[in-house]
Amino acid sequence: MSARLAALVFAALIALVAAFQLALALGAPWGAYAMGGAFPGVYPPAMRVAALVQIGVLALIAAVILARAGVALPRWRRAARPLAWGVVAFTALGVILNLITPSGGERLVWAPVAIVLFLASLRVALAR
Repeated sequence: MSARLAALVFAALIALVAAFQLALALGAPWGAYAMGGAFPGVYPPAMRVAALVQIGVLALIAAVILARAGVALPRWRRAARPLAWGVVAFTALGVILNLITPSGGERLVWAPVAIVLFLASLRVALAR
């Protein structure tokens, strides 16, 4: 898979995760599928704010990967080279957390997504 395609897959999955976070922030009763299921049902207000913050983080890491692959933000490309490795580390942590979560639903839904995000970010980071 080319780095460009990996970046596009990464961005599409990040958009999916961001949409999920937005739904949580807006009151969707899907808390059992996030944060280890610690807040089943509708998130409390503080967690809704945290979901919105996470959307910002997700947008930033998607921007880094797209810039590193030369898909978007050409002025970021040089800075994106080392930052992409931070994204790889972040997604690796996501894999671990989604595999060890006590929430079976979260593990079933988000662990595969986390694995693909990790592999896609690694492909982009390794690109020449």
